[in-house]
Amino acid sequence: MTQLNSSTVIKQIKKSMVLATAALAVSVGNVEASPTLHKTINVDKQTIFYREAGDKSDPTILLLHGFPTSSHMYRNLIPKLADNYHVIAPDYPGFGNSSMPSLNEFEYSFDNLAKITEHFLNQVGVKKFTMYVMDYGAPIGFRIAHAHPEKVEGLIIQNGNAYDEGLRDFWQPIKQYWADKSDINKQALADALLTIDATKWQYTNGARNSETISPDNWLVDQALLDRPGNKEIQLELFYSYGTNPAHYSAWQKYFRTHQPPTLLVWGKGDYIFPEEGAHPYKRDLKNIDFNILDTGHFALEEELDVISHKILTFMQERVHIKGK
Repeated sequence: MTQLNSSTVIKQIKKSMVLATAALAVSVGNVEASPTLHKTINVDKQTIFYREAGDKSDPTILLLHGFPTSSHMYRNLIPKLADNYHVIAPDYPGFGNSSMPSLNEFEYSFDNLAKITEHFLNQVGVKKFTMYVMDYGAPIGFRIAHAHPEKVEGLIIQNGNAYDEGLRDFWQPIKQYWADKSDINKQALADALLTIDATKWQYTNGARNSETISPDNWLVDQALLDRPGNKEIQLELFYSYGTNPAHYSAWQKYFRTHQPPTLLVWGKGDYIFPEEGAHPYKRDLKNIDFNILDTGHFALEEELDVISHKILTFMQERVHIKGK
């Protein structure tokens, strides 16, 4: 039998350890998180694009996007949640990768976007959900919650308004448009809100460090805004937003009556939906985890880790409590 000296044994042990470590690294690297699927479905004669991840047997988190973006705004959040939850994020008609019918072919109103979102949920088989609402997602989601409170297991509110206190200086020219849908007021809004500079501003204004925010965000959004006919769609929705304040009292009554567990994560630097719009939620919602964050309108761009951690904690401690 060949005798091995101590140096040879040590070398072989080290080699074995290196090989074992490499194998473990490969093994761990091959363990994939739940992939995000990119899917389409026909709803009310419209092609609705949506992102979906996670096990459908797990509780569902519905992600409703804002203006001028799409489910793209949730691209980094979805993988953070999908190991524990079924996550689904649709694009509304006229946004993202969903169909973009003309104004003559489709009613671009918040009533109709809520209706088609509800029909979308029915078709994909989502019966109960916790709802993340942001910007346009709030008036769409709150319409659904008010109509079907039994379906809503919780609310995650991020810079989405339901109170008069939340419509301040930014909204003055839009309110003028609500009062007078003239070509002059329409063009003023197009010049102010539908340009690349305006889209970039939505992502960077109020941010703690704008250099951390990828320009891909506004370049993707602007490319979609610049499609022929899309500016007219957005201007119609600016006008339709004027129907939302009349619903505030009903939504507030829904909060008081049904008391859905709520996580609020609000970027305090947001000029569009300022912090003044966040605090009134505490008047009506008693089971609320209230958080003001040092960031802007698109809070996920700077506070992804903070918000995702808060969502997971909120879901475990307030929505789907173990042993409940």
